[in-house]
Amino acid sequence: MRVMRIAVIGAGGVGGYFGGRLAQAGIDTIFLARGATLEALRSRGLRVESVAGDFLLDRVSATDEPATIGELDAILMTVKTWQVEEAARGLHPLIGRDTIVVPLENGIDSPDVLAKIVGREHVAGGLCAIVSYIVEPGHIRHAAFDPMVMFGELDNRRSERVERLREAFASAHGVSASIPPDIQHSMWTKFLFIATFSGIGAITRVPIGSWRDVPEVRALAEASLREVVALAKARGVELGGDAVAKTLARYDGMTPESTASMQRDIIDGKRSELEGQLGAIVRLAKESAVAVPVTSFLYGCLLPQEREVERRALSPSKAPG
Repeated sequence: MRVMRIAVIGAGGVGGYFGGRLAQAGIDTIFLARGATLEALRSRGLRVESVAGDFLLDRVSATDEPATIGELDAILMTVKTWQVEEAARGLHPLIGRDTIVVPLENGIDSPDVLAKIVGREHVAGGLCAIVSYIVEPGHIRHAAFDPMVMFGELDNRRSERVERLREAFASAHGVSASIPPDIQHSMWTKFLFIATFSGIGAITRVPIGSWRDVPEVRALAEASLREVVALAKARGVELGGDAVAKTLARYDGMTPESTASMQRDIIDGKRSELEGQLGAIVRLAKESAVAVPVTSFLYGCLLPQEREVERRALSPSKAPG
């Protein structure tokens, strides 16, 4: 069988790890990156420190020019939620008749964003689980969790292209890949976990071990989880009566120092996935006439800093003096 050609959009904590593992396994993997990350990949390769085993790829295929790549079998979208739309606009040269685009963001609406740009027939649902981050451009550290990816056709049919992608991941060390029976259920289950974890972590600004046993804060987390479960149900996805209890149990099982990437970005004064997580809940809840007062409160409290970060990014720099 012909080896798959896969592009990884972004080479951060998610893209660097999963793309690196595919390349390590001999899969034809191309990274789309830019700036310092692209320069590092071209000059030094990709270095990954991992609790599943460190590895170094002295040479990787990397470019910032999609038109030079040609059509691909699969595209993994691993940028931040707020970067998905811009990144998707550059994908057209890579899209062939049967190309599949798999978003691995923490948000819930990336498939819809992608579908509007590349066509719904090319989009799958997807999610991943990993705690990883950039040490420096071209250097990724995987710190926790057994790395996992799930993906599937939006209508849940078992297509040849998702089977081939699963087989590609199966050949990679340090990755568990599966095609769930209902990708929407799996995506909402992940979203339920990450959105409240991110929101509570961002507003308390402490690791999970410092907030999960505080009764007042745990009550906020539980209320937010219940709101997301109600929202999912209103949008046709039944997460089950034990979804909240299972998610709280997952929180209790995490190492005390665990933090969410959105939380870390907010604490560091960077642009975050606030709009793609809590903002998405508020927007979708309005569309579906579902009350989400706790999540709206978390979102509203975090919004001023996010707007300030965005404003600074758009403002021209001023010379000192």
